[in-house]
Amino acid sequence: MAKRARIRCINKTDRMNPHERIRNVGGANSDGSRWKQSVDQTIREIENSEWEFFVSEAARTVEVIVAKHNGHKYIKTTADGVQPDNLLSLPECP
Repeated sequence: MAKRARIRCINKTDRMNPHERIRNVGGANSDGSRWKQSVDQTIREIENSEWEFFVSEAARTVEVIVAKHNGHKYIKTTADGVQPDNLLSLPECP
C-alpha cells in the first residue's frame, strides 16, 4: 500500500507554461521536519504506487495525479482542469 503525503508548498520555475512551472513540491513530516523533492521524483513515486500525494483546501482533500499534455508529464490535482491551479496557488517552499 502506498504511503500518503500532503503537499503544502511548491517552488516555481520562471517558465510561463503552467505544465512546466512547478519544479519542487514539499510538506511537513509527522515529527515537524520539512521535506522537499523534485516534480520528476514525485511523478515516479506516483507512477510506481510508492506514494500518494494530496492537497487540502477549504475543508476538502484533493488527490495529486500525473497528467500529460503535449507529451509532457506534470502533476495536478483531480479537481483541476488542464492547468494545475490548486498546486500553483500553494506558497513557495523554503
